[in-house]
Amino acid sequence: MDQITVTSPLLPSLDEFIPYLRDIWDRKWITNNGHYHQKLEGALCDYLGVKYLSLFTNGTIPLITALQALHITGEVITSPFSFVATTHSLWWNGIKPIFVDIDPITCNIEPTKIEAAITPKTTAIMPVHVYGMPCDTARIQEIADKYGLKVIYDAAHAFGVTVNGKSILEFGDMSTLSFHATKVFNTIEGGALVCCDAETKKRIDYLKNFGFAGETTIVAPGINGKMDEVRSAYGLLNLKQVDDAIEKRRQIANQYREGLKDVDGITYMNDIQGVHHNYSYFPIFVDAKKYGMTRDELYEKLKKSNILGRRYFYPLISTFSTYKGLDSAKQENLPIATQIADSVICLPMYAGLQEDSVERVLEGLKK
Repeated sequence: MDQITVTSPLLPSLDEFIPYLRDIWDRKWITNNGHYHQKLEGALCDYLGVKYLSLFTNGTIPLITALQALHITGEVITSPFSFVATTHSLWWNGIKPIFVDIDPITCNIEPTKIEAAITPKTTAIMPVHVYGMPCDTARIQEIADKYGLKVIYDAAHAFGVTVNGKSILEFGDMSTLSFHATKVFNTIEGGALVCCDAETKKRIDYLKNFGFAGETTIVAPGINGKMDEVRSAYGLLNLKQVDDAIEKRRQIANQYREGLKDVDGITYMNDIQGVHHNYSYFPIFVDAKKYGMTRDELYEKLKKSNILGRRYFYPLISTFSTYKGLDSAKQENLPIATQIADSVICLPMYAGLQEDSVERVLEGLKK
């Protein structure tokens, strides 16, 4: 029986890609803000509905750079229910992460928990749009404004997501994206940092290029975070087909929902009115008492049927050795996040997933 993987990359046509490669070879300019890099930045601004975007070599360096660009220090309030890069970016900047619990419906940071976690050392909030589900941006901004805090959104999952027609990337002071091969839109490896004004973009562009502001002028202790021409060209081609890919993901999500609606003990996320979703993931949540087996038992059972789900995000970041000694990492402070992490499986989800494969996954869940 063929293996059904949890994801598969969206790939541009090789026949279309080869002429781009020939052009790059002819230009002999393969990195350092080249022709295709500039074209992709412009195309992404247009597609995503943002004014200022800087491309990066992956999705982690933009997080690290955002903290540098906004001069964040001390403590930052964030979610334990995310990929480790979110919190690692704080640690690499010498910033102490403060974990707060999450909302049981959206799996995003719970705004009512943020205010109680603020101390004189708090300088920012770093929420995550988990699975591409929008955070409560209005409430988070109210809290940030009240206490004079910056807001950096980890929007790694939220490519193309809008709320009432407005890009989710426009909220807060900055938002970061990941273009990793597993994402809705990918450049193999890559990412971006979205900001609000031209001066900030200029500073970000300095920071991602070692701090160079000219041939002999260094204005900051920057890093090498640039995207090359080959991946930029790849991204331009993938951008042409991403809308079709999202529509296919939507159809798959609806097929899953229809197939699971009567399965006792399994719940899933529904679309939110006014939100244009990207269907980046399809998480289910297993209630062991109602379903008759634990999440881990189901996970292993699916693997034996050659169906690869992913327990995403498990375990919580707060349980890892680097962070578990923090007071905010104690399990009793994070009951919802702990429960969600112990019950979640992300089912296979990608544009090329065939209808019969989705039915096979559903059969595996129903037996």
